[in-house]
Parts: sequence; structure tokens; C-alpha cells
Amino acid sequence: MEEIDPESLAEIAYGIFEIFLNRELRIRGSYLFELVEQGTDFEADVREIFGRFEEDYPELAEALLRRFGGIDAIYAPLRAGEGVLPSKTTRMYWIVQDAPGPAARGLDDEQVGKWLIFVAAEEVDEAWRKVRDETARGVLGISAKVSTAKPNPDSRDERSVIYVYTRDWADEADVMRVRERLRDLGFEERIGYKRNIETYRGEYSEEGRKVTYYSA
Repeated sequence: MEEIDPESLAEIAYGIFEIFLNRELRIRGSYLFELVEQGTDFEADVREIFGRFEEDYPELAEALLRRFGGIDAIYAPLRAGEGVLPSKTTRMYWIVQDAPGPAARGLDDEQVGKWLIFVAAEEVDEAWRKVRDETARGVLGISAKVSTAKPNPDSRDERSVIYVYTRDWADEADVMRVRERLRDLGFEERIGYKRNIETYRGEYSEEGRKVTYYSA
């Protein structure tokens, strides 16, 4: 088995830790973005949660400590918006916000699709707040994610992109309900909807060929 270089391992470890951290904070009653945007000092929570992470994933925790030197170097960027605001996030390619509840149960991943919203980099934080908050309230789609300031070698566009996922691309009523809610949030320009199955096949829009399933 090929060894993973320390830098790559630390990147993987950080992504897993952020998922772990968000889950544990949610169990305690708050989203990470709420704590950051309310100016709450949650360092004690981060230290305690990292201790649990270290117990469950000792090799990943060790990789993080080697990369960043200590909990302080993990916590300070979180307080500044790492993992919360796209413009402040440089350790991960995406920020994800899931809707509350057991939405993932029974999902057929090939039935899932998403609205794609392209946003100028200087406008993405505010746009993401709107989508994130509605998703966290459970009144938009099943999940949403946004590209961050971390340079992504797979990116095909200089703009930031927000994906808003729905459970079933064939459920046109639900797909269009989400589109109308996005319109209410200020996303009035025409946007496209893409099914996961096209993404899995590596199909992208090209001149003279579109892979969007809906456009509204």
C-alpha cells in the first residue's frame, strides 16, 4: 500500500476533524457558524472535542498536530471564519451545510441533483449565508455546499459556486419549490440544475452541449 505524504494526510485529517467538530458542536446545541458569528469563545469545546477525536483517530490527530503545531493554531482560524465563510476558508475546498433531521436516510444518490449558483468571489460570503441559514432551518434543500478560497485544481470557473441539493431530480414540484425559495432569497437570474448521475459520468457543459436537466 502506497504511503500518503504527511501534507496530504494532514489535509485529509483536517477535513475529517471539521466534520467531527461540526457534529459534536451540533450535539451540544450550536452550529459552528453560529458560535463564530456570535463571537462566542468556544476554545474549551474545541479542545475537548479534539481530545475525543484523538481517542477515535490517533493517527489523524497526530498528523494535525504535526502540521499545525497545536490546538491554538487550529482554533484561531476557526474563530476568524475558517470553515464558516468561503472567503476565509483556505484549508478545505468546500464548506458543507446539511439540513437538520435524518435526510440522508434512504437517499438514492443517483436520484439526487442540485441547483448551481455561480457568484463573484467578492459576493460569495453573503450569498452563502443566505443559502446556509435556510438549509440549516430545513426550509431549502437537503444540503448545500460552497467553494472556498482554497485554490482548487479541478475548478472550471473563476467564480465561486454554491450547490443546493434536492432529494430527487424527478420530483419536479420539490425541485421547483427550492428554486422559488432561492428566488425569494435574491437569486433571480436563470440558473441550472444538474443531476448527480451526470456529475458521476464526468459530463460537463460544453459549447453546443448542455447537461443541465432544469433551467429556471
